[in-house]
Amino acid sequence: MAMPTDIAGNIAKVLSRIGQAAAQHSRDANDVTLMAVSKTHPAERVRAAAAAGIRHFGENYLQEALEKIIALEDLPLCWHFIGPVQSNKTRQIAEHFDWVHSVDRLKVAERLSAQRPAELPPLNICLQVNIDGEATKSGVRPAELPALARAVSHLPRLHLRGLMAIPRRCDAFEEQRHVFGRLRALADVLRDELALDTLSMGMSADLEAAVAEGATIVRIGSDIFGARALRSV
Repeated sequence: MAMPTDIAGNIAKVLSRIGQAAAQHSRDANDVTLMAVSKTHPAERVRAAAAAGIRHFGENYLQEALEKIIALEDLPLCWHFIGPVQSNKTRQIAEHFDWVHSVDRLKVAERLSAQRPAELPPLNICLQVNIDGEATKSGVRPAELPALARAVSHLPRLHLRGLMAIPRRCDAFEEQRHVFGRLRALADVLRDELALDTLSMGMSADLEAAVAEGATIVRIGSDIFGARALRSV
């Protein structure tokens, strides 16, 4: 069992890091949304984070997420799906989430659009970019991004908001900035044409570099909730 974690204290520390990074790079910290990545952590920890002021939560595993969404439906939370999107899971994702950060194929986007309930607002979409060209990682290749972005922007029940990336781990700040800068440059090319306003990038180990390069959503898990709990099979 995971050790108890001071979730409120951890959130305060992360917000302080965001504030310091924003100040150092002439940004407004209010332009950076802190998303708590709550995958593998139980609903009571999500409730504790919500009590500390967090509204946005990221989940990777659909069935686990649905259980938490139901358990916490009394709270005004915004749910982000950040894991790989399988075609047979699109209906439940379209019905229960506010954002999807991990779209990298037109087929998936078309299914999400077709299955988004009419009574809900359009589903917010980020396109996942394989910014490092890693063969084992999800994401559209940068060269194929403009065509995919334009196609997704025309789907009726989706709202294309921006780009997401999960770069390979590195510890050097300038190298982290360089990779995030490449994602920002891709967004800049499309920003005016498609009205993009979101860069979902940066996790516990590299959030300062992400903020420096324009992140508008940072996805923080372990620095809020502690070590990830083991999933039951």
